[in-house]
Amino acid sequence: MLTVSGLKVHFPITKGVLFDRKVGAVRAVDGVDLTIPRGSTLGLVGESGCGKSTVGKAILRLVDITEGTVRWGDDELSSLQGNELRHARKRVQMIFQDPYASLNPRQNVSSILAEPIRTFASRHHGRGMSVDGRISELLDVVGLPQAAANRYPHEFSGGQRQRIGIARALAADPELIVADEPVSALDVSIQAQVLNLLSDLQRQFGLTYMVISHDLAVVRHVSDEVAVMYLGGIVERAPVKQLYGSPLHPYTLALMSAVPVPDPVIEDTRQRVVLAGDLPSPANPPSGCRFHTRCVYVQDRCSQEQPQLRDIGDGHQVACHFAESIADGIAAGTPVGVRQGPPLA
Repeated sequence: MLTVSGLKVHFPITKGVLFDRKVGAVRAVDGVDLTIPRGSTLGLVGESGCGKSTVGKAILRLVDITEGTVRWGDDELSSLQGNELRHARKRVQMIFQDPYASLNPRQNVSSILAEPIRTFASRHHGRGMSVDGRISELLDVVGLPQAAANRYPHEFSGGQRQRIGIARALAADPELIVADEPVSALDVSIQAQVLNLLSDLQRQFGLTYMVISHDLAVVRHVSDEVAVMYLGGIVERAPVKQLYGSPLHPYTLALMSAVPVPDPVIEDTRQRVVLAGDLPSPANPPSGCRFHTRCVYVQDRCSQEQPQLRDIGDGHQVACHFAESIADGIAAGTPVGVRQGPPLA
């Protein structure tokens, strides 16, 4: 199981000509708690700038952790250094967002895949399989022809490049894969192929996934649970059917209402939640609930007291003071309120 506790990643803001001095910090991730059971998939969603990609990079120690712990099984990744960290990274790999920028244009596919096999001493390589044999096996697994081994990244389409990225992640024999926007740069027709490939690989190798995306349809297709991020923190988490069937945090409601429905009758009658204002700066987040500056349900308490992520039943966690009242209003068909409206019970 992956366990993330109190994770914070702050990037310093410096000022000065000769000697830089710290004058503040960008709180990209500010207190995230997550667990992912082995063999399952957690979807992490939120708008651009919420910190979801930084969470993924912090888990792999690609960015420095300011505070908190990251554990995968018996390994505490947040405290490892040197060879110990290198050994642990064999178990945790990443699929990067941009298939055009994440592959070295000077290396052919064979060289790209051989590097992690040799670096991490793949168990296949260790049991006598040659590097070339393992490369051939990986190409078969991700659905690429054997002739692809001698070709360079510029000779492939976006979908094929992403398959190469997936093969590179699999080359180390990982147990956990962090997939950062794995299909955002691809055409819709290719997205389905890559998502189905990820699902097939999970069943075949027993992989655990964290899928980071702003596309709610993608997350719904591949996830067992979904966590929603806003301005560096988790605001709601629930099993996928429960979250999509009955979202309770005002931010999640707004995200869901922005997704088009392929039914003109429903699309014309459903209510759209339009957020007011702009996303606050992570260098100077609002007091209390960080979403209160844009929330349609905002009350005085919201600006004074930060809500904690709490379980309201059936594994549904939400960080909102008035989640139960919002649920009752939705069940009764009450229209979404207005900012500074009447107090909620």
